[in-house]
Amino acid sequence: MIQQIDYFVIAPPLALAVVAGLVLLLDVFLPVGTRTRSVLGLVTLAGVVAALGFVIAQAVSGTPRATFCVPPNLAGGGSGTLCSFVADRFTTAFAGLVLVAALVIILMSMTELAGGGIPAGEWYFLLLCTLVGAVTLPASRDLVMLVVALELVSLPVFALTALKRYDGRASEAAVKLFVVSVVSTAIMLFGVSLLYGISGTVYLSRLAAVLSGGIAAPGAAAGTHSTALETAHGLPAVVTVGVVLVAAGFAFKIAAVPFHSWAADVYQGAPIPVAALLSVISKAAGFAGLILVLVTALAGQSSTWGPVIAIVSALTMTVGNLLAMRQRSAVRMLAWSSVAQSGYVLAPLAIAATAATPQAATGTSVAYLVIYAAMNLGAFAVVMLVSRTAARNELDDYRGLVFRSPAAGIALAFCLVCLAGLPPGLAGLFAKIFVFGTIVEGGLGWLALVMAVNTVIGLYYYATWAARLFAPTGERALRRPSPAAWLAVGLALGVAILFSVAPQLVLDMTSLSATG
Repeated sequence: MIQQIDYFVIAPPLALAVVAGLVLLLDVFLPVGTRTRSVLGLVTLAGVVAALGFVIAQAVSGTPRATFCVPPNLAGGGSGTLCSFVADRFTTAFAGLVLVAALVIILMSMTELAGGGIPAGEWYFLLLCTLVGAVTLPASRDLVMLVVALELVSLPVFALTALKRYDGRASEAAVKLFVVSVVSTAIMLFGVSLLYGISGTVYLSRLAAVLSGGIAAPGAAAGTHSTALETAHGLPAVVTVGVVLVAAGFAFKIAAVPFHSWAADVYQGAPIPVAALLSVISKAAGFAGLILVLVTALAGQSSTWGPVIAIVSALTMTVGNLLAMRQRSAVRMLAWSSVAQSGYVLAPLAIAATAATPQAATGTSVAYLVIYAAMNLGAFAVVMLVSRTAARNELDDYRGLVFRSPAAGIALAFCLVCLAGLPPGLAGLFAKIFVFGTIVEGGLGWLALVMAVNTVIGLYYYATWAARLFAPTGERALRRPSPAAWLAVGLALGVAILFSVAPQLVLDMTSLSATG
């Protein structure tokens, strides 16, 4: 069998991979210097814009397309073509989020690399490799491609974290991230192997059909009546263990409780653009995989994972907010805030499989993730500006920022107000309202109550930080930042303002479903 490849479907990750190779070649042949660093940054930026153009073209076409497919006669039972790579609204929504976030992170990287202490060629190559995995993951429709794409997101980040040479905190952060990722991958692979052993297939749509008893497991002997449903009922513990292990593997990636302890140390030790990447792009990839596995492949097992996701969501938002209240470092506060925000994103997924309209619950999670990405990237961009003047980057270093650098201070204040869910940062307020409405309609009133309490807790530390921005101070002004840094702040802030003015735009973009 010769598979036909639809290059339009795989154009976004393919463009990123080609540009990654080009960056590596340019780094070898161009002379070392400031101009070369700028050229590499601009080439990387152009590659991301080209990939984003392909994603927009796929979204405008409106018709789901697939490639790497297996015909029905070779699919091992059942009907319909099974595909490993699908470009639908789910894929384009996540890919668009990743690539727009990547534009901000590349602009931040151009400022971070200006000092020359970090090799630019390796940095941009590894960043592009991470983006290839992040764009491929939401399009993956089989377990093997999901795991490979998730590792492609994770592996380059270890090296990015450690590229700040002769920095002990960066090396420590890289080792911690490596250990956590290896453990999470091992747990996930064990769960995947159990699900494959039960169902006999790696395709998500076929896995859903087999585990729900709709079709026999591929390879079941004729006349044995060994349907997947009977197999699942005969081995309930194995099915449950497989589901829980796969969910736990993704929980590591999104820093959900009880797999959250690595977040603050890694964020603080990594270069700030890498911390921003972990908080948005890596998190988005983890949520994309979690949604695909739970809602697409394991919807029939929602009675197993639904309550677990609800409890994990409540714990994650509570622990993240309580720990954020105790922080004095700006990056550590954003790290624990990011953990809390993961809890809010998880909440609608607890009812995604049992809701009358699963797509609405899934779309709410993605909408919150999109709005959170804009707010968080804006905050990280300003934090990077302050870090160039204040080495320790503590909250007290932000006193009077509105007077020392009005543009940076007002931008950070708006992002913090958005994260808190207060006017005029209506984007964060609307995002929380979306989640509240969804979980109340789904019958999880207790989870809505927990979220309400945590929203009040979050107000405290966001408001405390924002108040420092307006406190009088005699400290010196910020070091003059590069144009790229201001572009990063402006892009993130502009998107946050757009979502505050037109929140329906986010809902329209994320009213989606993941096809098999």
